[in-house]
Amino acid sequence: MVTMEVIRPGMLTLIQDIGRYGAGAQGLSQGGAVDLHAYCWANYLLGNSANRAMLEITLGQAEFLVQQDCHIAVTGANMQPLLDGMPIPMWQSVAVNKGQALVFGFARSGLRAYLAVQGGFDVPKILGSASSVPRNQLGGLHQGKGLEKGDALSASQVEMSLLQEQEGQSVSRQASARFIPDYSKPIQLRVIESYQHTSFPESEKQRFYSGRYTVSQETDRMGCKLLGEPIHAVVDGIVSEGVALGAIQIPPNGQPIVLLNDRQTLGGYPKLGCVARVDLPRLAQARPGTEVMFKRATLSEVIEQWQQFSRFFGLSL
Repeated sequence: MVTMEVIRPGMLTLIQDIGRYGAGAQGLSQGGAVDLHAYCWANYLLGNSANRAMLEITLGQAEFLVQQDCHIAVTGANMQPLLDGMPIPMWQSVAVNKGQALVFGFARSGLRAYLAVQGGFDVPKILGSASSVPRNQLGGLHQGKGLEKGDALSASQVEMSLLQEQEGQSVSRQASARFIPDYSKPIQLRVIESYQHTSFPESEKQRFYSGRYTVSQETDRMGCKLLGEPIHAVVDGIVSEGVALGAIQIPPNGQPIVLLNDRQTLGGYPKLGCVARVDLPRLAQARPGTEVMFKRATLSEVIEQWQQFSRFFGLSL
């Protein structure tokens, strides 16, 4: 049974889950929700299991017609969501009824909003994931492309039945204010030095850590391109190797690129290290012009936070 119909897909609305892991050997990107914090909260607020598919709405201007009574949750960027013209709260579960119109405006802060439905959207999985990856032409409803006007989205009836058995009724949850990010604040990202970090002289590292960068207009789901004081390694390139989520590439122009979910699987630029996994969701919401700074960290400093996050949401990444 159809749960929602797409009336207006907006700038870019993609179906995402946690991502397509284990497919890198086939040259396929990981994909998945770029802001894992907002994604996980949306599922949690509805009582969904951790990997249920939802919509990632970039910039806004999307509209949906509810075709079945259900519960939804909206997290991430504030796009002033309206239900039949009335504002609805974000970061909590909300009951919606058949025939109501759900409309998103432009993002006031942040870049991406997440729309989840109780039970999760029922979308075919490819290599274990429903995630849309445009560069791979894989996933979602249109071979990796964004949703289109007239698309019909259905909630998983299997998941809904399990929720009803476990809860006895629909869940009602709200995120505490301390877990709701302020996307207007400057960003400081912790870096775990690795890869070719010894190829960067200490003077270059000091310039990197003391510098202030801004997010470029060219930023996308593949990587966050930054503009600021250039830094350089003692080598211009390396033999191409696998690149991890959050890796900080330094191309010949010296401007850092933080690699994100739709990154290529191999890279030949020297890399200073990786941004801590728990810090990446904040970068995922950074609009062009946002200020970004970096600080050194050790694996032991950030691993406990990642473990706490993973345990709370039941992730097995």
